[in-house]
Amino acid sequence: MKAAEADPATHAERRDAFRAGQRAILQSLPGTAAWALICGVALVKGGLPVPWALAMSIIVFAASAQLATLPMIVAGAPLWVIVATGLITNLRFVIYSAALQPHFSNYPWRTRARLGYFMTDFTFALFMRSVQDGSLPGANRDAWFTGACMANWLTWQAFAAMGILGASFVPTDWGLEFTGVLALVALMGPALSTRPAIVGAALAAIVALLTHGLPFRLGLFCGAIAGIVAATLVDSWRPAPPIKPQGAA
Repeated sequence: MKAAEADPATHAERRDAFRAGQRAILQSLPGTAAWALICGVALVKGGLPVPWALAMSIIVFAASAQLATLPMIVAGAPLWVIVATGLITNLRFVIYSAALQPHFSNYPWRTRARLGYFMTDFTFALFMRSVQDGSLPGANRDAWFTGACMANWLTWQAFAAMGILGASFVPTDWGLEFTGVLALVALMGPALSTRPAIVGAALAAIVALLTHGLPFRLGLFCGAIAGIVAATLVDSWRPAPPIKPQGAA
């Protein structure tokens, strides 16, 4: 009876740990989405057929390996060269696995293999940071890590598919410039966590679009100035913290 009563509690604890992992990675998902979109477009624009690109996004869940091996796949390079390139590109994950070994050595190999597939640079860094600051639960760490990894994986696959399926709608003459814009979005995503940053970025985008026709690409300059001014004003409108009276504890 006691064992039966303990099961629901254990399940609830694992569910809470899973959700905690999802919440921990939530802020980084805009950047993940932007990078996935970039890779999806790049795979198709690089010459890979859409079905192959969709399969590669799932099987080779590593952006650096995808982009490194793409030219070789399109050029018809030998399989061993493609595989070796992908393995060399991802050698850092051997170091990651060694760092995670003390935390997951007592788990079944199937669990470790699953976590190894879903792990990325950021989920590894997030896990290790959570270990150091003490925010990680002592038990059910696999559930926490799975929650973070699954949220990251689902976001990646969804936006990679959007990039792959929508690549044909991207004008060819946009080329690397368009990819550069997406890269900027990916870098900005994690930074958009405060109200001044969000307002500034939104106004900058609107002004840049409205002034797109200006010569010498002055629209970007106008957008940047508008965003900086807007973010500064919003930040200045924050209520000042209350001042404690002298002598107060």
